[in-house]
Amino acid sequence: MRKRKVIIDCDPGIDDSLAIMLALQSSEMEVVGITIVCGNAPVEMGFENAKKVLQQMGRLDIPVYIGADKPIKREYVNALDTHGPDGLGESFLPDVAGYHQEMCAAEFLSHTLKQDKISIIALGPMTNLAELIKVDKEAFLQIDELVSMGGSYKSHGNCSPVAEYNYWCDPDAAALVYETMYAAGKQIHMVGLDVTREIVLTPTILEYMCRLNQEIGMFVRKITKFYFDFHWQWEHIIGCVINDPLAVAYFLDKSICDGFDSFVQVETQGISMGQTVVDAMNFYRKKANAKVLTKTDTKRFFELFFSRVLEIDVEQLDILQDIV
Repeated sequence: MRKRKVIIDCDPGIDDSLAIMLALQSSEMEVVGITIVCGNAPVEMGFENAKKVLQQMGRLDIPVYIGADKPIKREYVNALDTHGPDGLGESFLPDVAGYHQEMCAAEFLSHTLKQDKISIIALGPMTNLAELIKVDKEAFLQIDELVSMGGSYKSHGNCSPVAEYNYWCDPDAAALVYETMYAAGKQIHMVGLDVTREIVLTPTILEYMCRLNQEIGMFVRKITKFYFDFHWQWEHIIGCVINDPLAVAYFLDKSICDGFDSFVQVETQGISMGQTVVDAMNFYRKKANAKVLTKTDTKRFFELFFSRVLEIDVEQLDILQDIV
């Protein structure tokens, strides 16, 4: 089986880190590089956090490229209130020195996308992709498949009543990506809050992880404790929503989620800034530029996540159906 080559564009971030772990443990894909954008954490902090995760997974062979340190137009607003002052849940893991690359993220994307058939899983604001469009649209249009964790259809927002953080953080970048996909007759896979809110890491599930693989389980516990506290304080959820790993799981297995094709625009101004306006009733009579996901199989997600990240055979996950 030929591995699908993937670039992960992200802003680590707690759930980004879990998503990277899942991607690295999945034999169907080859992560050829990780590009960092400002989002959950400032870009330099995200770069350091990516290296910490790669070290944990024994994969410091994967290059990490620093990208945009601010949105295209609006003022940068990080999410350290959600992810902790270090971006990794107050875990304060030791820094990993070095590994700086000569190329920036946009240069790496421009060079690499022209060399082979490569997909992108975008787990943060899409500023790096917008910059790529501006400097080398031809390279952007070479993306084999683009999966984005972002947006929302019917679910409420997580940083405004209507907007999901990644698109709210840089709405102009998200709007440009969707507009460019539409103009090229291509579609983006929108893994939004409608489905990611179904993926809740509860204390019981986390304890099960620790019992099955103590090393990985304890690492996940260390980086998610702050996340648990945040979700209880603001959403009264016993557990934490881990958005980004679902985007990776969906890339691996499309049957984990379902949705519909639609034309989507991203609002860039006012109180609805960052909102994904989904033309579900085909009012504009425009060709779809997105696959909008609306349903997910939570049990199948956790089977995939556990079996890969913990290196456990699915048949051993006998009690998972009782705790998800």
